[in-house]
Amino acid sequence: MMDGLIDRFSDQLEEALEIGRNAKLTTPERIDKVFVTGLGGSGIGGDFVASFVRDTCPVPYIVSKSYQIPAWVGPHTLAIASSYSGNTEETLTALSGLLLSGAKVIIVSSGGKMIDIAKAEGLDYIQLPDDWPSPRACLGYSLVQQLVILSRFGLISNSLLDEIFLAAQLLRKESSDIRERAERIAALLLGKTTVIYTTDRSEPIALRFRQQLNENAKVLCWHHVIPEMNHNELVGWRDRRDDLAVVVFRNRDDFSRNQIRLEINKEIVSHYTGSFIEIYAKGQSLIEQTMYHVHLGDWVSWYLAQLRGVDATEVRIIDFLKSELANR
Repeated sequence: MMDGLIDRFSDQLEEALEIGRNAKLTTPERIDKVFVTGLGGSGIGGDFVASFVRDTCPVPYIVSKSYQIPAWVGPHTLAIASSYSGNTEETLTALSGLLLSGAKVIIVSSGGKMIDIAKAEGLDYIQLPDDWPSPRACLGYSLVQQLVILSRFGLISNSLLDEIFLAAQLLRKESSDIRERAERIAALLLGKTTVIYTTDRSEPIALRFRQQLNENAKVLCWHHVIPEMNHNELVGWRDRRDDLAVVVFRNRDDFSRNQIRLEINKEIVSHYTGSFIEIYAKGQSLIEQTMYHVHLGDWVSWYLAQLRGVDATEVRIIDFLKSELANR
């Protein structure tokens, strides 16, 4: 099942663009900051959008994954509450705070309590299709709607939405190559703990891959970013560790000083582990390159799940946590 959901990612991106074009939104008088609240597969879309817009959006774009909202959220804040199910406990709690803050609130969800609240409170909302069984497979829906909202309110250029369309075309064109590449990488990760590195600009890619390995392949791993990693974690590479496999997500147009750092890190880390995998993205824009890395990483997590003999869709431990929370 999960492989079918991953396979539909390019279609989802295009469908999300169409949903955004039909969204009915009322424009606020003034926006001086954007606040996004969401968890898991619904929250990481905000991380990607923050990366995409940081050089052009004229106001701060802050992503929160918490029950609470910060004190600075107020009447001139555009607040986006994202939950695919519409029933995420933390996001619902944050939404309660947003309703008291006077912020311009927009709901992005497939249904549940959040859509009910949006209708009852007269809030703008964008309703997503409700037939996707795994929220983590709905990344395209959440991140595209956030871009749509920013574009509609004049905070970013429409060209970013054009880049989403081009990314979908790229993934469709490269589909077979991506799957073959992902299968080879998964074989190299089997039986090892994955260590994920990238540059600070691409941290959402590393975070997404980490989360997909956690949920789909049922393994622990960690990630860090350059240059920050060079000020701490690099010192930890001191002993031979053949139980670790390093995966580095790279773009050929990464910031020049980070490119140099990556090469030096490669020399150092490769001395301590024989598994050092560099993944260069295809695509022209940051969005195209990012979506390529995401799609490839999703496939790696699925192939690793197959090699480990686990069900990529199953998340019983999270279901148990939710039931225990409900009982307490």
